[in-house]
Amino acid sequence: MNMTVTVNGTRFTAILEQNGAVDALVELLRDGPVTLQLSDYAGFEKVGPLGQSLPTSNSQTTTQPGDIVLYQGNQIVLFYGSNSWSYTRLGRIADLTGWTQALGSGDVTVILSLED
Repeated sequence: MNMTVTVNGTRFTAILEQNGAVDALVELLRDGPVTLQLSDYAGFEKVGPLGQSLPTSNSQTTTQPGDIVLYQGNQIVLFYGSNSWSYTRLGRIADLTGWTQALGSGDVTVILSLED
């Protein structure tokens, strides 16, 4: 299943993982799009609260640009750089064209929705 990730008006397609966190996220998105306010952290990721907790299946992960992960069960993280930490993988952006530019250098508004 795919998800649309809209960053400050620019749309990207994310290919979702298969795990309990993604199942819960998909159920949440079936009620409609979710808007998030994400802040820059450490020059390699945008992070912000989902507003509720999802099931976790954390494992030590080295992320790459385009990875979407769950941190501490209730934080969505979008990577434009790399980091190694314990996360639950949610998905990955299919085409990174314009990804870094869309995320920019400050806070971003992100809308998550299911693809039609």
